[in-house]
Amino acid sequence: MTETVKKPLSEQAIRNLEMQIPDVAAGATHAAFFRALAAGHVVLKVEGNQIVESKADGSVRVVGEAKPRRKVTVGEVVKVRRINASA
Repeated sequence: MTETVKKPLSEQAIRNLEMQIPDVAAGATHAAFFRALAAGHVVLKVEGNQIVESKADGSVRVVGEAKPRRKVTVGEVVKVRRINASA
């Protein structure tokens, strides 16, 4: 058996990888959206201040208004509380 030696990443390598997170997350979300539509599911998304329903046939319907729950300023610490899934 061969043993692989793991070399720790440098700070610059970690920073470079962390800078890719938003692009990777956006790509994964975009791909999931199209996979859900291809599977025949209805997908809800927010466009501007409206909640929009999208279907695989290309039809789009406004379902309701989306209002921000809270405005957050840069650097503000926000406490998040857990909501039970059964509630």
